[in-house]
Amino acid sequence: MLQIPGFQRVVIFSVLVLGLVLALPNAFYTRVEIHNDAAAMVEAGFAPEAEVADELALWPDFLPSGLVNLGLDLRGGAHLLAEVQVDQVYATRMDNLWPGVRDVLREERATIGTIRRVDAPDGELRVRIGDPSGMETALAAVRTLSQPVQSITGVGQSTLDVSFEGDVIIIQLSEAERASTDERTMAQSLEIIRNRVDEAGTREPTIQRQGTDRILIQVPGIGSATELKELIGTTAKLTFHPVVSVTSNPDEPPGPRNMIVPSKDEDGIFYILEQTPVVTGEDLTDAQPAFDQNGRPAVNFRFSPTGARAFGDYTAENIGSPFAVVLDNEVVTAPTIQDHIPGGSGIITGQFTVEETTLLAVQLRAGALPAEVTYLEERTIGPELGQDSIDAGKIATMIAFAGVLLFMFLSYGLFGIFANIALILNVAMIFGLLSLIGGTLTLPGIAGIVLTIGMAVDANVLVFERIREELKTARGPARAIELGYDRALSAIIDANITTFIVATILFTLGSGPVRGFAITLGIGILTSVFTAIYITRLFIIIWFERRRPKTIEV
Repeated sequence: MLQIPGFQRVVIFSVLVLGLVLALPNAFYTRVEIHNDAAAMVEAGFAPEAEVADELALWPDFLPSGLVNLGLDLRGGAHLLAEVQVDQVYATRMDNLWPGVRDVLREERATIGTIRRVDAPDGELRVRIGDPSGMETALAAVRTLSQPVQSITGVGQSTLDVSFEGDVIIIQLSEAERASTDERTMAQSLEIIRNRVDEAGTREPTIQRQGTDRILIQVPGIGSATELKELIGTTAKLTFHPVVSVTSNPDEPPGPRNMIVPSKDEDGIFYILEQTPVVTGEDLTDAQPAFDQNGRPAVNFRFSPTGARAFGDYTAENIGSPFAVVLDNEVVTAPTIQDHIPGGSGIITGQFTVEETTLLAVQLRAGALPAEVTYLEERTIGPELGQDSIDAGKIATMIAFAGVLLFMFLSYGLFGIFANIALILNVAMIFGLLSLIGGTLTLPGIAGIVLTIGMAVDANVLVFERIREELKTARGPARAIELGYDRALSAIIDANITTFIVATILFTLGSGPVRGFAITLGIGILTSVFTAIYITRLFIIIWFERRRPKTIEV
């Protein structure tokens, strides 16, 4: 019989209502967006709830507040193509290796004599020994520091190449380790950039690798490429160094294994520091914007157990000595150690604004970029261009909508009206699902919705044509409708499954706009099958139960 049990009707209507409620915030996009931004500020502790009460009141808390994120081409935003200077990592690795090399060579001092680090090209570590006759012993000692390369392509190879020229040991990374280091550097840079952009509250950025050493960054809704560069452009490398002396001459020789660093806030003041840091930002576990005892903006930080131990030991042994907090090669503060600082926490003070401390805390929490990034391409897409794209998409969608609605009405009459209502509900459910998953709508995504509008009625066309055929042979209209849905179901499922497979492949292998198209197409397939099989059928059944027609015309 032509019927749907009561509990199934409740489930169908519940799913439909849920989709419409989830889509509702998009009808009040600006209000909901202001409400969400204010709620995020309160949750992050950047603003008390009383200060943003008006913004919070723009949308009721009991309603969903998820929005369809607008992509770069619709909303405007910033586009950057960054190149990671992976070669810098080699020099850092060699510098960090020196203490270990020094320790193992000291154990062989009776054989090799004195040891001294000498200047070397970037990416190399060179050590001169006093007795060249002990070179083989020295090489063997240094090679004990080499480890197996931690990559699939580097299986069976070592991390270090150790050779010599005369009385100088030459240490550098092996080719396999350089390739492995490049992969790790790019993966780490991608993750850190993504963390910085995400923590800043931006919506659905596109951050992906291009080639061997480049990263594409597209962030919708941000004011300019300069603003984006300020967020991710610095390495945010934090280190703590012993202070050797203070000078006003930037050309003064700092001495061996020392470096000269300018002060961030004091013009003309330079600090000579020991090159090897006591602890680094890699030992940080948290950083939060705060205020010091004088009410000035500052950043609170906390070390990991390892960093806390090293920091505590150093402060205990150097009471009365100054030490410098260095951020991106600038001394932000250089206090004198007054007492042992256990616990691994502290505060960075300086002439910061509240915005600068917030940004610095985000960068420190995300971690330091392993290498400097340079920007090969930068573009700002204005909101006007995005609005033009939205308007064009609206026009295309409305024309497609009107054409499909008219065709269905002229072709199938009352049944076509049922299909048209289901089509409108189908589009609303697409936006509801996009809001639920936090999907991004791009210009190709709008094309996917327009395509879905055309495809959505395809299932209804199959059903209605099948009902027409069954009316010629079936006993009564109820049986014809029932057989029409049952016998058209396999064709509907087959057609939509093949399209959904294509959408899945596009999403998996594509990127950027292609994935935006695939998302809306895939979601549109799911909602159109649901509305065609259940919603339209339920409308017809309810109409049939009320009217009880002896004949029907499709």
